[in-house]
Amino acid sequence: MEYRPRYNQPFTLEEARQLAVPIITEEISRLQNSLTHLYQTQDELQDVLSSSSPEDADLSQAFEENEVVIGSQKERIAMLRMVLAEKGVPMSAHYDVPQRTRDGPPRTPNQPDGGQAEVSTRGNGAPSVNGHSAGVNEDEGVYL
Repeated sequence: MEYRPRYNQPFTLEEARQLAVPIITEEISRLQNSLTHLYQTQDELQDVLSSSSPEDADLSQAFEENEVVIGSQKERIAMLRMVLAEKGVPMSAHYDVPQRTRDGPPRTPNQPDGGQAEVSTRGNGAPSVNGHSAGVNEDEGVYL
C-alpha cells in the first residue's frame, strides 16, 4: 500500500526512507520547534482577531495559511516517524508532535508543562533539574 500525503511535502516517503536516522531525528526536532512557534503565533492571531472589529483580512489570511502549514508539518513528522519505525528505532514521546494548548505555552514532547527544563546547581554544587536532584556518578555521568 502506498502512502499518499494529504499536503504537499518537500519529499516523498520513499525519499525519506533513504535518509540517515540522525538526519530524520534532526528534522523532527526542527519541525517540533517550528510547530511550537506556530501554535504561539496562532494563539496571538486568534486573540487579535477575536477582539478586532471589523475583522482584519490580512490577519485572517495569515491565520488560515498557518493552519495549512501546521497540518503539513504534523503530517511530515508522521511520515518521518513511520520511517524511523521501519528502521527499527524505538518510538517515544520524544518524537511526538507538540500539542496545542491555550492555557500556556505549547507542550513539547519531553515537558508535560510546556516549559523548558531548568538545570541548575544547588548550594552544595550538586546538579538539579526543575528543582529535583539529579544523581551523579563520576564514572558514568549524570542521571536525571
